Amino acid sequence: MTQGWTIRDLEYWDARIRERVREFGLQCFPQEFEICDHEQMLGYMAYHGLPAHYPHWSFGKAYEKLRTLYSYGISGLPYEMVINASPSLAYLMHENSLCLQILTIAHVYGHNDFFRNNFMFRDTRPDLAIAHFKLRADRVRSYAEDPSIGPQRVEDTLDAAHALSLQCRRDTAIRKLSRTEQQERALADAVPPKDPYASIHKAPPHQTPDLNRLPLEPEEDLLLFIAENQPYLAEWQKDLLRIVHEEALYFMPQVETKIMNEGWASYWHHRIMNSLDLPENLHLEFLVHHNQVVRAHPGGINPYYLGYRLWEDIERRHDSGLPPAPDGRAKIFEVRDTDRDASFLRRFLTEQLMRDMDLYEYRRDQGQMVISRISDSGNWEAVRDSLLRNVGMAPVPVIRIMDADFHHNRILLLRHEHDGRDLQRDNMEKTLAYLHRLWGRQVLLETVASGRNLTFSYDDGRFEEIRNGPAERPQHS
Repeated sequence: MTQGWTIRDLEYWDARIRERVREFGLQCFPQEFEICDHEQMLGYMAYHGLPAHYPHWSFGKAYEKLRTLYSYGISGLPYEMVINASPSLAYLMHENSLCLQILTIAHVYGHNDFFRNNFMFRDTRPDLAIAHFKLRADRVRSYAEDPSIGPQRVEDTLDAAHALSLQCRRDTAIRKLSRTEQQERALADAVPPKDPYASIHKAPPHQTPDLNRLPLEPEEDLLLFIAENQPYLAEWQKDLLRIVHEEALYFMPQVETKIMNEGWASYWHHRIMNSLDLPENLHLEFLVHHNQVVRAHPGGINPYYLGYRLWEDIERRHDSGLPPAPDGRAKIFEVRDTDRDASFLRRFLTEQLMRDMDLYEYRRDQGQMVISRISDSGNWEAVRDSLLRNVGMAPVPVIRIMDADFHHNRILLLRHEHDGRDLQRDNMEKTLAYLHRLWGRQVLLETVASGRNLTFSYDDGRFEEIRNGPAERPQHS
């Protein structure tokens, strides 16, 4: 039973919203909508909103958890879900009222425009996204159904791949050099700069770089590196690693732009809904839902609220209309194209806005939440920087492969880029165990813990700290 609406009602309001989308200058992919009930929405949530995805026990676990929380009223369901694809696909909840359907349709077009125009999404191939997910799902199922492989071996490989999937390059807009190009750069760097006083100076010693070292430069794409350089993996295992790596790259832009994206969609649903001349009863209901979406969450960050406030503030501060300052609407379109959450917050989260939103930093002390800094004149930048360390991919440790043949024994040596936060030992042990499963030999990790340089080892089921560290270190800059 619908909540007082028909498909024709949705088509009517969708057409009116598309008119406003064109008038406001939004540039969207073709948009498709699918109406689903709460059981279907739970399934889409478990599978990241995709209509087709490979099977894995973790998705079933996620579904049961979501279903249980929903059944007991502990958590609700999203009003909609949108897929970054062309045409874009969005799911609308069957149980929503007419006002909620109109609001979510307007919200969807905001996401659609963001997907199409933000630089982070330009390499996600939205025209082929759904087809690629279906092809990958078919390949994984074919391996699980192969009697010589079986579902257990597939799941074991996927377990390890999922644990390492976010250990990949963050700056995808910067082209990765091929090995030949890396060798050319190593040779160029080894040549000392021209000395105009060479006749009176002693020539510096010249060291020819080891062009056979693997990797030649520190490597962040762990799964891709293992797939390309672990000679004892079967081809189906290498394919699974590439599948998980490709899907991580597809979802990473959404992780990196969560605040911008949700704020952008909220900003535009607000503008669009106010331009539709809604009947009074629908308009009042819209105001209630909108305020529920973009309200502050005490003790946490609501990306809808934070993003919405920033977009409104950017437009207000740039809306002078006087040259050379751009007008506010032009400025937000420019920012939509060029930023991710980290740069968005660093550039536009001002002291005044932080005070208005009562942003603060807190720490845990004996199980209690204690406010350590507030957004006053002396601390607002520190509070902002604390927020920056917890948005996008920033909470994910940066770990690079430094040597894949350490001690000439195929030992895998990695280094953690310490940013002031120590790695959690339990998580470190599990991660190194998954790396060992894929690499097949001893794994070493250099890091800093409690202010000390330490090296941890995992080999044959044994995790231990090596206090003196490796005897040799690769000469990487």
